[in-house]
Amino acid sequence: MMCTLVRMSDLKRTRRHDPGRRDRLIDAALEVIAERGVAGTTHREIARAADVPLGSMTYHFASLDEVLAEAFTRHASAAADVFDERLGAATDRDTAIEAVIQLIRDDLIGSPKDLVMAVELYVAAARNPALRAVTQAWMQRSRDALERHFDPTTAREVDALIEGLVLHSVLSTDPMTPEQIRHAVERYLR
Repeated sequence: MMCTLVRMSDLKRTRRHDPGRRDRLIDAALEVIAERGVAGTTHREIARAADVPLGSMTYHFASLDEVLAEAFTRHASAAADVFDERLGAATDRDTAIEAVIQLIRDDLIGSPKDLVMAVELYVAAARNPALRAVTQAWMQRSRDALERHFDPTTAREVDALIEGLVLHSVLSTDPMTPEQIRHAVERYLR
């Protein structure tokens, strides 16, 4: 029987190559937030949802607050992209008003998951200055899109109207109908 000694330096360490892991962790954080809320979001739950070892969380993120900020930034950026798309396609004030109505009715209120994410962000941002910066950047992008068709004061007010209509829809047991949403927007902008 022959015994072969192998030096540790001769062994190649196999390392799992997973360049998309950080992005998957952020996506998983969004899923966990939508399912359990910010209060129920932990490193362990995010790692489980992403199907990665728990140590991946601390490898990629310095804290849970960093994960939350990046996840909410991703969510806010996607929502702002929808604002840009809708209002960018409008050619005049009338089509911009229609774009605002469709944005509220179809894009913001039409997705229960996005509604929950928005409420979770608002509540968390009330206590966390880093998340308040995320909401401020989101509001600015929304206003920038609205300012393509409305003056800055009107854009800010319409942005607040949109946020209010969305919050009322998610929190009310008797949410506004699409016709009521149309009436509210047209009443203000026409």
